[in-house]
Amino acid sequence: MSKKMLGDIMKQAQKMQQEMGRIQEEAKKKTVEASAGGGMVTVTATGAMEIVSIKIERDVVNPDDIEMLQDLIVAAVNEALRRAQQMVSEDMGKLTGGLQVPGIGGLFGQ
Repeated sequence: MSKKMLGDIMKQAQKMQQEMGRIQEEAKKKTVEASAGGGMVTVTATGAMEIVSIKIERDVVNPDDIEMLQDLIVAAVNEALRRAQQMVSEDMGKLTGGLQVPGIGGLFGQ
């Protein structure tokens, strides 16, 4: 392999790394929503896999059935995080042209 070819590959790798960093920063600003119980619990998460809000409708709060509320919260949080991860994977897929790059899923603490 010539020095020029190696240099070109290194430049491409560096450019991809910079673009991945940009996508990571943008993901922190993007949000997704998911709900459970027919919209009784709604969770918003960022592309950085952080929960930024949880909305609970008053009707679902029943002191005699806390377990149901807890289950709805868990379901909504898990779905929000799944959607956030999918959003980031799609953004990374645009960068890599659909090529699965090892370690990309780990960029956001997954």
